[in-house]
Amino acid sequence: MTPHPAASGTAPKPPGAPSSAEGAPRGHDDGEQPVRPAATHASEAARQPRDEQRDQPTTPLRTVAGTSARPAAAPVPDRDRTAGSRPPGDDGDGEQPVRPAAARAPEAPRQPRDERADRPTTPLRTVDDAPARPAAAGTTGSPREGEGALAGEDRRRLLSGEHHDPHGLLGAHPEGNGVRIRALRPYARAVAVVVPGAERVAMAHEGDGLFSVLLPQREIPDYRLAVTYDGAEDILVEDPYRFLPSLGELDLHLIGEGRHEQLWKALGSEPMTHAGVSGTRFAVWAPNARGVRLAADFTFWDGTSLPMRSLGSSGVWELFVPGVGPGTAYKYDIAHPDGSHGMKADPMARACEVPPATASVVTESAYEWQDAEWMAHRADTPVHRAPFSVYEVHLPSWRPGLDYRQLAEQLPAYVADLGFTHVELMPVAGHPFSGSWGYQVTSYYAPMPRLGSPDDFRYLVDALHRAGIGVIMDWVPAHFPKDDWALARFDGEPLYEPADPRRAEHPDWGTLEFDFGRTEVRNFLVANAVYWCEDFHIDGLRVDAVASMLYLDYSREGGDWLPNVHGGRENLDAVAFLQEMNATVYRRSPGVITIAEESTAWDGVTRATHHVGHTGFGGLGFGLKWNMGWMHDSLGYIGHEPVHRKYHHDEMTFSMVYAYSENYVLPISHDEVVHGKGALVSKVPGDWWQQRATERAYLGFMWSHPGKQLLFMGQEFAQGAEWSHESGPDWWLVDPGYSAAGDHRGVRDLVRELNTVYTATPALWQRDTDPGGFEWIDGGASEDNVFAFLRLDAAGEPLLCVSNFSPVVRDGYRLGSPAAVWTPVLNTDELRFGGSGVALPDQIKTEASPYQGRPHSVTLTLPPLSTVWLRRDDTP
Repeated sequence: MTPHPAASGTAPKPPGAPSSAEGAPRGHDDGEQPVRPAATHASEAARQPRDEQRDQPTTPLRTVAGTSARPAAAPVPDRDRTAGSRPPGDDGDGEQPVRPAAARAPEAPRQPRDERADRPTTPLRTVDDAPARPAAAGTTGSPREGEGALAGEDRRRLLSGEHHDPHGLLGAHPEGNGVRIRALRPYARAVAVVVPGAERVAMAHEGDGLFSVLLPQREIPDYRLAVTYDGAEDILVEDPYRFLPSLGELDLHLIGEGRHEQLWKALGSEPMTHAGVSGTRFAVWAPNARGVRLAADFTFWDGTSLPMRSLGSSGVWELFVPGVGPGTAYKYDIAHPDGSHGMKADPMARACEVPPATASVVTESAYEWQDAEWMAHRADTPVHRAPFSVYEVHLPSWRPGLDYRQLAEQLPAYVADLGFTHVELMPVAGHPFSGSWGYQVTSYYAPMPRLGSPDDFRYLVDALHRAGIGVIMDWVPAHFPKDDWALARFDGEPLYEPADPRRAEHPDWGTLEFDFGRTEVRNFLVANAVYWCEDFHIDGLRVDAVASMLYLDYSREGGDWLPNVHGGRENLDAVAFLQEMNATVYRRSPGVITIAEESTAWDGVTRATHHVGHTGFGGLGFGLKWNMGWMHDSLGYIGHEPVHRKYHHDEMTFSMVYAYSENYVLPISHDEVVHGKGALVSKVPGDWWQQRATERAYLGFMWSHPGKQLLFMGQEFAQGAEWSHESGPDWWLVDPGYSAAGDHRGVRDLVRELNTVYTATPALWQRDTDPGGFEWIDGGASEDNVFAFLRLDAAGEPLLCVSNFSPVVRDGYRLGSPAAVWTPVLNTDELRFGGSGVALPDQIKTEASPYQGRPHSVTLTLPPLSTVWLRRDDTP
């Protein structure tokens, strides 16, 4: 995978800060303490949206009780500072450390702008407007001198980000006959406690950004913190450490059991009101971590002030941060078992930054769906007995430069005009490298931000539904990339991946496979499948690379893989995961279809999970499976010169040997038009007319063959070049100003006609999974390159389908037939499609002459390189 730019979350250094990563400025040889350079501008230390930077006030921030604001700009902290060390300027003599002045206060944790605008412009005072009471003597010195100062191992672990329970040290706690309130506010000059109806009480500085005070109260008061930074006036903030956990016992129990089917509502970032205060809950699963801290844009990517608490044995770390809302960028600063730290994006984030930035983003949907009618009826008819014609799309390149909402204005109309019933979107989950086409996912719960927000993507899905188009998306649970800011070794140890590299490494793509045997990992993936169906109204999931999940020796040599407990090559954990995923999705989201991209002969891919096959496994539970064998064989057939096709006739007929072993989709996907394979029309030998004619005949054969259809964008108008994810389809080929546009428009007109007749003809889709819906007329005419068969609907009404893959007209071609008067409904050789115009009579009556084992026969004229369909209109 192409290396990615540095992860977002690396704080920009203020002017004069050390350029190396070794740590804080070195001390002078004479023992004097260094002075940190002042931050000249808040925007130099924190990334903010540009419009917010422009609107930033030039006067210090002020606030009122009950609101929160960001602290004044401070020097960027050194994340590699050793745990428990004194801040620069604290030499242990009791004097306060020297700290630079901040020229300007940065923004508060994100709030609605009107709240910021309403802040008063007078300095903060106590509720009765009395001056703040000074701290008691003896409480302003170093930790060794102040009474009640935090010391020892608790202090070291808290400051190094390795404490499992920072809420037990910070916030308010009974102590003796009073209440001790402690705050961790690095770079603050002073902190005071503000209690409604009482004086403001200054807190003593314990060093290292710790402040505390002992209030002479028996009950813990409802308090706020007034924080002062050099060069800025007081700001009033809620204390994150006065709140109880915002996750309940049931959530933790379900997470531990691996059965939380709406995991995204428990983990990740969730804007909420907790104990009457607005803010955001952050929760992450990191069971091997020594500690976890929240680092965000409003902390200048320093997590020191926001350590998270561990919620028992669940492995979940949680923190509710008041005043933080949608739009906040964040990561987790995770202390690894070996003591090192790593900055990680949130695996459960529902929004992420546009690459190359890599931070997660707090989000909250405000979208109001308009597809109630679609959702109410999508489960009315099982997909196996319904028309199902799919247009595969790579959204970023379909019309390069369009975002989700702009695509919503064009894509639904285009797909509906061509008559497709569904679109299949190549992966839309967040991925850092566009060259992976979306198949190396780092943000499983976040739509890719390059094209807009999550609500913008909802708008696109909604628009497709309102146009009568179902939405399938490619889903990639087989593997994930090794980016050090994402899932790989998430808490310092293998977590989402197996510990044994023989099971973890995916040899084909240089990625890591998921540990399907771990309940929490399986829950992460199962809930993700449910999430897309429920939160984004997705109608189907096409699961990528299923074969690589099912076999432990997939693309591995003899000694490079571990057998299962029975000594076999089957990945039993992956089998159990796929069964659970399918069962859960079908139970929770009626009408949704799951589709497997599976290229082997694994038994029962689309069989129900409780039906055990001859291999001893229950079915995997998919609704449909890509027929990779049909695709490979049929493309091979049309790739031969017509004179040689008679030697490869079985490549077009063999698929009917196994056509009903699974529920199939016939795919001409993106994989077949890249990497030197050539576009569909370019796979065909001959001149330009023969290439287009063969593609038209092939599509007619494909649409009439048992199974559903999928066609990748650009192939509908016979694009000759391979697909490029950068430039997309060659739309200029169908531009009226192009001299050969008629050739390409003709193929596109045929695709429209195929879908129109297909949708109106139940024989082509009603019995796709029923062997009784197909009968060969002549499957052995290899010398003629002709294939003839019947498709039958539930009432037994037939459609006669004949394909001629020779570049010659076959006059008087006799076929066995049921008694009928046949009416042509499709001829791919019509002039309007770019064909030669060899026409069939409007009606063709059968003769009572037995032929090919049937009591009647019909004589046809077969156009060159064509497919014709004939409907029975009457029985003579």
